[in-house]
Amino acid sequence: MSTAGHDADDVRMTAWVRGQVQGVGFRWYTRANALRVGGLTGFVANLRDGRVQVVAEGPRAGCEELLAWLRGADTPGRVDGVTEIWDAPRGGYRGFESR
Repeated sequence: MSTAGHDADDVRMTAWVRGQVQGVGFRWYTRANALRVGGLTGFVANLRDGRVQVVAEGPRAGCEELLAWLRGADTPGRVDGVTEIWDAPRGGYRGFESR
């Protein structure tokens, strides 16, 4: 797996957020927080089953900060739970977008 363009300390975090997280501005705020953290690329998207998927690549500390926000009290809507997996970054993202 190529890690071109990534630091050795970069990671890929994929999180699935359950709860009342669609139709409440969740994607907009998630993107805004990813940009606030800085150094992250990836996307946030609604899933058909009502969850929101967040894929973030960048420094592990930044991904952990975004994950803490997803689990925190400042998210819009109601978060019932967050499940995440960690992996090596794959690249290919330009910035952080809402899909």
